[in-house]
Amino acid sequence: MLRQQDVGHRIVVRRIVGIREGRPLFSDALGELVELSETHLTLATAQGPLRVPVAQVHRAKRVPPTRRPTAAAVVALERAADEAWPAPIRGRLGDWLLRSAEGWTGRANSALPIGDPDRPLPAAVDAVERWYADQGQPAMINTPLPLAAPVGAELDDRGWGSRPPTLVQIAPLPLATPAPGVPRAGGGGAAAAVIEVATAPSDEWLAVAAGRKGGLPDAARHVLTAVDQVRFAHAYVDGTLVAIGRGAVTGQGRWLGLSLIEVLPPLRRQGLARRVIDTLAEWGASAGATHAFLQVEQHNAAAVALYRTLGFTTHHTYLTRVAPH
Repeated sequence: MLRQQDVGHRIVVRRIVGIREGRPLFSDALGELVELSETHLTLATAQGPLRVPVAQVHRAKRVPPTRRPTAAAVVALERAADEAWPAPIRGRLGDWLLRSAEGWTGRANSALPIGDPDRPLPAAVDAVERWYADQGQPAMINTPLPLAAPVGAELDDRGWGSRPPTLVQIAPLPLATPAPGVPRAGGGGAAAAVIEVATAPSDEWLAVAAGRKGGLPDAARHVLTAVDQVRFAHAYVDGTLVAIGRGAVTGQGRWLGLSLIEVLPPLRRQGLARRVIDTLAEWGASAGATHAFLQVEQHNAAAVALYRTLGFTTHHTYLTRVAPH
């Protein structure tokens, strides 16, 4: 049966659609799993969204994507993502990247093992552990899959832990129009919001980001602002900041990286996140970007479902691996 880590992936579902002469009738559906609850699962199929009660599911399993990205495509996107989220302290191990930002976010405090580390794999992992020990922080490695599967196997042998899988999702610009019956603006909160895009985050914006990320050390300001083309979306309702977002154009101008899409709890599920994303996407397209990308935890079903309506699909996944204490 399916689990939350299957959200965002392509699945096939065999469901019971009726009974004939005392025997069940089955129908198969293929699509991307966008929501999984105790009572229902929802697929994004070629014919549109399909909501299936769990009680009607006979079998369901994950299936391979129709086409896997090339290694070169994964490397290019991972490097664009690194440019969009730049750690202030950086090192290199051959082609591998070493990154540190006072422990603020996993992405900015982990090694990125793409390319040749210029030494045997066990020696490369030893060097990563020494580099992070010198920084006074635990060693972490982000392993894009399946590209970094050999690295993951080495870390398994060493007893490294793993955080929940993260989906790296992409969509062409301009973003997709929501399906019929799904309003772009959402409820009253979104309709009443005034969205401003600035080249720097306001103090209020930073306070919302700190609340989501558990603080905001000095290194965080570097991560957020040290990009040539970056914008910060501020959504206000009656003069109060209620939602934020960040967009950065990197990867030789091709990619718009979306991050920190956050709505204050009282106004969630009213379309504000969609408005913020749309605004940043319009800016990214005007800056020359042709595609957008974002990174979302696989178990965040609500966010995955929202991104699916905007045309995002999973390009690849990664695991953040953590060295044992």
